[in-house]
Amino acid sequence: MRTLIAVALVLAVPFATAQAPATAPAPAAALPRTASPAGAEAYIISPKDGATVKSPVLVQFGLKGMGVAPAGVKFENTGHHHLLIDTDAPADAAAPLPATDKIVHFGKGQTETTLTTLTPGKHTLQLLLGDQNHVPHNPPVISRKITITVTQ
Repeated sequence: MRTLIAVALVLAVPFATAQAPATAPAPAAALPRTASPAGAEAYIISPKDGATVKSPVLVQFGLKGMGVAPAGVKFENTGHHHLLIDTDAPADAAAPLPATDKIVHFGKGQTETTLTTLTPGKHTLQLLLGDQNHVPHNPPVISRKITITVTQ
């Protein structure tokens, strides 16, 4: 009986140490990037670059050459806005944009927002369009960075 158990264990070791097929989702960087059409452009309608504004600040988003669709919805030549506040665009344009206090997602397809948390002083704002998976398009559709001054 001991010999039978020993043989069974020896035969089972290769199966126990073999790697199981990967069932985890692909890493974020492996998501395919969605192409953007030539000439597509994101821009901030309001406030204007260099403006002095009072809090709360209404920010209106503009988009040329593409349409807006909610996150999770795949339509050709569409995406949804992400507002970059006092930060640069992430270096890895192939990964989904994180949701932070500096990268605000508008996954329902919103085209404006009212910012209530900007402290008095200078701030930068920039729009970056993301596809259905929050991944920037290829090439990225990103606005020019603007600077505003918030007063009390």
